[in-house]
Amino acid sequence: MYDAAGIRRAAGEHAELLNIIIEEMGRNMALGREKLKEFLGHSPFEVFVGAVLGILLSLIYIWMRWV
Repeated sequence: MYDAAGIRRAAGEHAELLNIIIEEMGRNMALGREKLKEFLGHSPFEVFVGAVLGILLSLIYIWMRWV
């Protein structure tokens, strides 16, 4: 969860900034580069929902095994 919400999200923000810098440089010189992928991580809400779903599905699985 830390990786999804923290590290990869920060890398996406860095990629966005680098794309802006490369675009500005590209106006002065020809750069044959593709844009960097900006959407890498998850929002805190997405991480929270994933955690809740994981817990609920685990509890349902355990309950189904006992019944």
